[in-house]
Amino acid sequence: MKRAFILLFFILGCLAIESKAQKIALKSNLLYDATTTMNLGVEFGLARKWTLDIPVNYNPWKPDNGRRLRHWGIQPEVRYWFCESFNRTFVGLHAHYADFNVGKLPGIFSENMQKNRYQGHLYGGGLSVGHSWILKKRWSIEASIGLGYARIEYEKYPCAECGSKLKDTGRNYFGPTKAALSIIYLIK
Repeated sequence: MKRAFILLFFILGCLAIESKAQKIALKSNLLYDATTTMNLGVEFGLARKWTLDIPVNYNPWKPDNGRRLRHWGIQPEVRYWFCESFNRTFVGLHAHYADFNVGKLPGIFSENMQKNRYQGHLYGGGLSVGHSWILKKRWSIEASIGLGYARIEYEKYPCAECGSKLKDTGRNYFGPTKAALSIIYLIK
């Protein structure tokens, strides 16, 4: 994880920041909203074609049905825009970190996720591509997807609420690491 942050700050250090007014945008990922996960992103204009996006998310809820999808995460991303900042297509380099406590999830997940609870953290990074559509002067909508790596370290428990730890392990994951459909408000 240290390497990812060092790389991110190195890239930022190589960027020339313009002296004129900096653009700042607030955003909410509608995909997180669909899972009742609170989220807020702030994106800063660094140069004419460069931005820094910092989305955070938090889900503290514990439904009555015993399911768990508690987590918090952050996924900073440096973006290069092919047109200009906050307009049209971009590519990005992101890092991510999250803590989680999940279990008793519905059948679309694996059988293990229905029967067991997993608690731990993940970290990694990846590449993304996306597009932003301007709706009005200050409003836009953005879609992006990313692929990359995550190291997942977790403890496995036999049920959502109880039990002794069954396993303490980790695994490496390669695949989708980001999906976003965000509504954006440009502050300046």
